[in-house]
Amino acid sequence: MRTTSNPVFRNLPKQEGNGYASFGSATAGASQVTQQFGQPQYAPAEPYQTGPTSRAMTIDDVVTKTGITLGVLSLSALLSYFLVNNNTDLAGPLVIGGGIVGLVLVLVATFGRKMDNPAIVLAYAVAEGLFLGALSFMFTDVEFNGVGGPTLIAQAVLGTFGVFFGMLVVYKTGAIRVTPRLTRMIIGALIGVVVLALGNLVASFFVDGGLGLRDGGTFAIIFSLVCIGIAAFSFLLDFDSADQLIRAQAPEKAAWGVALGLTVTLVWLYVEILRLLSYFSRD
Repeated sequence: MRTTSNPVFRNLPKQEGNGYASFGSATAGASQVTQQFGQPQYAPAEPYQTGPTSRAMTIDDVVTKTGITLGVLSLSALLSYFLVNNNTDLAGPLVIGGGIVGLVLVLVATFGRKMDNPAIVLAYAVAEGLFLGALSFMFTDVEFNGVGGPTLIAQAVLGTFGVFFGMLVVYKTGAIRVTPRLTRMIIGALIGVVVLALGNLVASFFVDGGLGLRDGGTFAIIFSLVCIGIAAFSFLLDFDSADQLIRAQAPEKAAWGVALGLTVTLVWLYVEILRLLSYFSRD
């Protein structure tokens, strides 16, 4: 069984077959079966047993739940952006508060095994929306040494979903297969960038600019490109894990966990693309 770099999608049941390029192809009643995170702890190796009042999860459930989650996040982000636009003193509290609350909710969902709880997933979307809206304003407003304005945000959003749908096509066509080796490489790369980011943060307390990974220079651009690449490839593992849930006939509510996992990756990808675009806009 493959694992994923996104903890929201770990510990899936073991499946027969390769599971490649079939995301969205399973049907109910047949072969149906989640940065900066958490993964539903559905442990049985055999297909899930749904109750008399429940049914197996389908791709439509994944699309619907993910759409709702992203919709709530978008509305929260717009509200946050306009609040900060009217009162810049709110930027810091919203970024810090939203980020911390979002992280705590993911940890609760992960370790509390509440990935299928829609209240937690939607609460995360609200918190992360407040974080992203304020952070986006800070990245693009001159008062915070930002550049680009709303145009830069629109470019980052388009870039994020462009990468998402591009990797979905790559997965669905089987152009890149999700193998144990690929999984190990992505997880190793993810651990590497996290260690470097933490090292840069610690170094910034003692040296201006830290290790130079977030100062807009050459190394910062390369680091952001690497992060974007890892986030993009993480989608392949996320799609594969969701596919396995569908094939294992996971209960319908498990789609909320899939939505949370995809949203976590999308948020990370958006922040990295926005950061990279801001580097080039300064030049």
